Amino acid sequence: MNYLPGTASLIQEIDKKLLVVLRDGRTLIGFLRSIDQFANLVLHRTIERIHVGKKFGDIPRGIFIVRGENVVLCGEIDLENENNLPLEQVSIDEILEMQREEHLQKQQEEEKKKKALMERGLQPNDHSVMDEFF
Repeated sequence: MNYLPGTASLIQEIDKKLLVVLRDGRTLIGFLRSIDQFANLVLHRTIERIHVGKKFGDIPRGIFIVRGENVVLCGEIDLENENNLPLEQVSIDEILEMQREEHLQKQQEEEKKKKALMERGLQPNDHSVMDEFF
């Protein structure tokens, strides 16, 4: 097998099932149908997989176009072991509710940390403005 530099190495992944992790933390699973020189991807029969603890849920997304600069990780899924996950699949509504609860819990923890720092006379780092850009 010849090594192809950069985006060209993705040519070997066309028509294979890939897992793609995006810069915003979302996880997509779909069949790679097309790429270009900027590593922009076209995924077919895409699902968005949400993980919370030991549970996961899949949201069907159809055809998905991903701008290359948003891809953090991209890898082929082992079709033989795909169904041997040590995770429990739950409904979309259930996983979305679990995700919302987890997010609220993290916000509450951040507020407690901020309050504790302020009580000690320290200025907490507020990354909320920067989070909009990354």
